[in-house]
Amino acid sequence: MSTRMVTMAPGVALACVMFGASAVLAQDTGGATTTANPPSGQASPAQAPSTDTPASQSTPPGQTAAPGTTLPNVEVIQQQPKAQPKPVKQAAKPKKEPATPAPPPSPAAIEAAEPSQIKMSPVAGSEIPLEKVPNGVASTTAADIQRTGAVTAQDVLQSRVPGVIVSDLQGNEFQTDVQYRGFSSSPVNGVPQGLAVYQNGVRINEAFGDIVNWDFLPSNAVSSMTVMGSNPVFGLNAIGGAISVDMRDGFNFQGAEFDVRGGSFGRIQGSGAAGAQSGNWAMFIAAEDINDNGWRQFSPSEVHRMYADLGFKNREAEFHINFTGADNFVGAVSATPVQLLDEGWNRVYTNPQTTQNAMEMVSINGSVKATNTLTFSGVTYYRHFQQARTDGNILEVEECGNLLCLDGEPLTSASGTVPSSADGGAPLGSIDRTSQNADSFGGSLQAVEKAKLFDHNNQFLIGGSIDYGRVAYGARSSLGAIGPDFTVSPLGIDLTGPNDISPRSLTTTNNYYGLYFTDTFDVTDRLSLTVGGRYNYARVTLEDKTGDDPFLNGSHTYQRFNPMGGLTYQLSKGLTFYTSYAEANRAPTPAELACADPDNPCLIESFLTGDPPLKQVVSRTGEIGFRGETSNVLKSDKIDWSFGFFRTLNQDDIISVASPTSGRGYFKNAGDTLRQGIEASISYQTQRLFLYANYAFIDPTFQSSLELASPNNPSDDVVPCSGDPAENCINVRPGDRIPGIPRHRFKAGFDYWLTPKWKFGSDLVAASDQVFFGDESNLNKPLAGYGQVNLHTSYDITNHIQIYGLINNLFDHHYGTFGNYFNTAEGSEASLGTIDFTDARTIVPAMPFAAYGGMKFKF
Repeated sequence: MSTRMVTMAPGVALACVMFGASAVLAQDTGGATTTANPPSGQASPAQAPSTDTPASQSTPPGQTAAPGTTLPNVEVIQQQPKAQPKPVKQAAKPKKEPATPAPPPSPAAIEAAEPSQIKMSPVAGSEIPLEKVPNGVASTTAADIQRTGAVTAQDVLQSRVPGVIVSDLQGNEFQTDVQYRGFSSSPVNGVPQGLAVYQNGVRINEAFGDIVNWDFLPSNAVSSMTVMGSNPVFGLNAIGGAISVDMRDGFNFQGAEFDVRGGSFGRIQGSGAAGAQSGNWAMFIAAEDINDNGWRQFSPSEVHRMYADLGFKNREAEFHINFTGADNFVGAVSATPVQLLDEGWNRVYTNPQTTQNAMEMVSINGSVKATNTLTFSGVTYYRHFQQARTDGNILEVEECGNLLCLDGEPLTSASGTVPSSADGGAPLGSIDRTSQNADSFGGSLQAVEKAKLFDHNNQFLIGGSIDYGRVAYGARSSLGAIGPDFTVSPLGIDLTGPNDISPRSLTTTNNYYGLYFTDTFDVTDRLSLTVGGRYNYARVTLEDKTGDDPFLNGSHTYQRFNPMGGLTYQLSKGLTFYTSYAEANRAPTPAELACADPDNPCLIESFLTGDPPLKQVVSRTGEIGFRGETSNVLKSDKIDWSFGFFRTLNQDDIISVASPTSGRGYFKNAGDTLRQGIEASISYQTQRLFLYANYAFIDPTFQSSLELASPNNPSDDVVPCSGDPAENCINVRPGDRIPGIPRHRFKAGFDYWLTPKWKFGSDLVAASDQVFFGDESNLNKPLAGYGQVNLHTSYDITNHIQIYGLINNLFDHHYGTFGNYFNTAEGSEASLGTIDFTDARTIVPAMPFAAYGGMKFKF
């Protein structure tokens, strides 16, 4: 995989050039035009008519086009004989009357446009108008990625979606977590996954731990991303909500664009995308290649990723076959003690810590219109995921006679026990290596009937899905010596025991089945009711392949029907009220089931031990809110806003718990947890200005009393564990805050066209403090909040060449996005006498000031 992906980039670039030679000016439906139009009164070639809008994306009868939408010219419609002639004649008449010319599209409106149709299931064809969706929903488009210059799609979600914040557990911008309403979608095994994520209808939560590798998505291939509150139709993990990512294709993007960029910390990157349509056929291809030395020690990144789509469409059917591939290496250097960061913001604690990810996925999706009202649609896929992790750690060993021991048991290797002379006088560590080789396949099939019911508009959807995953997982550890900069160097001794660090070889299989339906019925022209539900069946099987660990063998089955219901009411034109109730469930993952015994803790991301059964998580979510829109077509002014309240109660929530054995942990059901709050957003656009702001308050609390091990908690109020008085525990009470979730998050930004060719903009992201992991009882001072300001500007040299600049963290604010605790005594010994640690806090530091510049070519 690695060689193929590296050699793939030149071929992709050549294909892009070939597409660009024959394609029209780059355009993207949904307002994602890649060349900005000038303010009112200025002409621009960028206003060329679009010939690529598919029938499914046309404005529905009875609805007006969004402000800033360019009406097609008569000549373009005549090239498409299937289009209806009457609207064309009506749209063209105003152009013949000089007294009332139609204003040109607002560049701000174009960049701010969002999809007006929202999918009610992962598969396309389930869309209903936004004003009929009974829960909180927010969307971003390709234009949002372009305006900020983001290299990761999740950063755009952070700026535009009120309840989203991006956290960093690994210290690398390509491997960050997306947190929505206090639920996470993370690339790290060990983080409870509370969001279902789909790409073109395919569930991309990986089979072993339900993790999501956001670094696999080429940013220049994303068409739109929609974040929705709890909807059980999206299946397992949708307890906090779902994120649906739709990719570009040759029907909604035509032309070619190339981008080269360089800047801080040795960043060099290049990308290209091209789309073309010929009759009923269309093709799209995009690729990105990013190399970065990393701003922290030992944290380089190499990202190679691509996406391609071949599509066919006519009046009755539409089919796409697409491929996503990635081969990425990231230096993920994790949290660092705050005292070490005082000596240098780029310092790291224990290394190496690297991750090599490779993935190939092929999917086919399509729809067939059986009658004027009935449509069948579906998706099928195959996905291969391979991961290799290397993690250097401090190993808490001691001499017992002339041997080295861990927790009183001798270390062993293939040659027998390990002598105390193996350390050579240096502090000892371990190099833990884990691997995953996963194959997943499955599909979904659904039918959508839009026939009227009792002479009222109605949409009924019914469908099912099958997802199968098989994972070969391995883990092993070798002895190492800790040298300068906390670097762990191998000593050539592969450890075989004691049990906590013995090699593991495990095969897991997942069988997930789902049946779902929804029905949206228009009671009146203003009132719409939606009801639905989904039945989930999950079977997870674990099999030990070494023959030495039969306690790992097990099979676990979970099933549940989750209902949902809601309504929307149009109070007046452009003002809608919504409310809903939904239930969802999450089955424990193989990674969690294989590490759930407090008497046999494991190195999270490394070793598996016993598997006492875990209960599935069940969430119950209620929402209520308003959304509105005010527009003036003649002035191209538009205001969009929303305000909502949500409340999600989790039953038998799963959390990761630190073990009294340093460096280890396990998973357990933690009773009930609650996440509730408000979300508000507003955006405003004129001919030259685009403004947005959003705010979310999220109150995350435990609702059950718990006793949790917290061996490194620095508080004087820790208590002896009831099961082992020699260890430290904390008592969690109902109302204590859940770690890692800021209560307040505020985002704002703007774009302003200084001239028809020069644009300047800025974005602010601010979050309040959060509780340290390991301090679930809230005994200590939380991790401080932060605010970051980013700038971006661009200038169009010609209609096809643009230069741009980006600044991240303008004021060089030093802050952390994740925090936990470590063993200060072990750290002091591993420092080789260079530092005496007295502060147990460790944080993942945020990137300091960074500047980038680049050039885009558009054809």
